[in-house]
Amino acid sequence: MTSAKPAAAAGTIGLGDLTVNRMAYGAMRIAGPDIWGERSDRSDMLELLKRAFALGHTFFDTADSYGPEVSENYIAQALYPYPKELVIGTKGGLVRPSRHRWDRDGRPEHLRQALDGSLKRLKLERIDLYQLHAPDPKVPYADSFGALADMQRAGKIRHLGVSNVSVRQLDEARRIAPVVSVQNEYNVEDRSSDAVLAACEKSGIAFIPWFPLGAGSALRSKRLAPIARRLGATPAQVALAWLLARSPVMLPIPGTQSVAHLEENAAAAALRLSREDLAALS
Repeated sequence: MTSAKPAAAAGTIGLGDLTVNRMAYGAMRIAGPDIWGERSDRSDMLELLKRAFALGHTFFDTADSYGPEVSENYIAQALYPYPKELVIGTKGGLVRPSRHRWDRDGRPEHLRQALDGSLKRLKLERIDLYQLHAPDPKVPYADSFGALADMQRAGKIRHLGVSNVSVRQLDEARRIAPVVSVQNEYNVEDRSSDAVLAACEKSGIAFIPWFPLGAGSALRSKRLAPIARRLGATPAQVALAWLLARSPVMLPIPGTQSVAHLEENAAAAALRLSREDLAALS
């Protein structure tokens, strides 16, 4: 690791047979306001994506619903042909009929169309990591995940993951096909997925916490500020360092539209919390 790639300071983690740096990048926020539509500063977002990789982020998380389609398109425009170290994970199973709606659609026919759309936008023949974005209560979970397993056997997906799941749903998916990642909301203020995280630790499955900073809400925790002041860090850096220390299977994906915040988040990979710090945040 060199100082030019600060995101590499947290070490690596496996996604099946792939290895990525543990401080990753979430590409949801590069779409327009409310994660809807194009951005007026598109060229800035393309440069941001290039900078994210240059800082040592080797896993980028996205989804077809971000924009919709904007985030995937920007990643391809900024980084294709992709560096060999870069692993892209995307998701399908949410649709955006309007700016403020995120509707679940786990029908196999929809997931097949969603995957083909992601492959085209990302200019790939196979997605490294494809995750079912959310269970659809109107569709049996086995039918939704089974459709992804079929597409994996067809060679369109390298590794499978799940998102927004319970332990029961994770177990159900694993009976159908190997699962290399789980993506649930998790941060210093929201630990409702502790049981899912424990299941991932037991099985060596990467846990990808979405909203690792609670969309900013976690930074209001009164426990972060005194630790940040003592370490000469920001509350966001302490919150990210806590996630990395919380579990060896943790793969944080902080996202931002700002190069300054991107660099701040990447630097958190080198921050080490003491046992006293961790106890104060427990």
